[in-house]
Amino acid sequence: MIPLRDTIPTREFPVATWLIIILNSIVFFIEISLPEKTLTALFYHFGVVPARYSDPLWAVSHGLTQGNYLPFLTNMFLHGGWMHFISNMWFLYLFGDNVEDRMGHVRFFVFYILSGLAASLTHYFFNMNATVPAIGASGAIAGVMGAYFVLFPHSRVITFIPILFIPYFIEIPAFVYLWVWFVSQLFSGTFSLLAPEAGGGIAWWAHIGGFVAGILMLPFFRKKRWSYRRYYPDEVYSDIYF
Repeated sequence: MIPLRDTIPTREFPVATWLIIILNSIVFFIEISLPEKTLTALFYHFGVVPARYSDPLWAVSHGLTQGNYLPFLTNMFLHGGWMHFISNMWFLYLFGDNVEDRMGHVRFFVFYILSGLAASLTHYFFNMNATVPAIGASGAIAGVMGAYFVLFPHSRVITFIPILFIPYFIEIPAFVYLWVWFVSQLFSGTFSLLAPEAGGGIAWWAHIGGFVAGILMLPFFRKKRWSYRRYYPDEVYSDIYF
């Protein structure tokens, strides 16, 4: 299921969302300009490699210092390829603007970073012996999706579903879409613990940790209800309430 847009308009221009997209874009275009060997080294030094912190001998043998915790932050600005980068930025663009509306630009940026840190830590605790770097903005974006899940449950997500080469476009309640997404991550994450080789190279637990952190942190970052403009009736579908 590919989400195309939601039914909630944006009150203000999402400055922080676009700033994050621009920062990720700059880093990604630097990445694709690097030789493969240099790029691999970049991922190992600035991505989260759990064994770097849990296995001192392994870390030393690979030239990685244990006391450097910067990768828990920098990993969320790295991506492994075009599809990884585009899909993450699309989900951020789709869900980030409305959440930013409810938080404000600065609060949203801080919320995004903290969601990413929570995602990185969750990945570490569930994969302490992993020697492969975890990179990507998806954990932080999962936090944004968790906040959207609570803030806009009655929104609808216009979704593209290809069935036997025939394109179908349907509206799915945001609550349902995001719940199905979260359960799929939880199922895949649990299965990856039972059969690590079947994990598919995806940091499932980073997604889970980011989503849960986004829900838990939301009360501390959302604006007071009276502090933002209400929607006019012609701005939204009549059966959406929030």
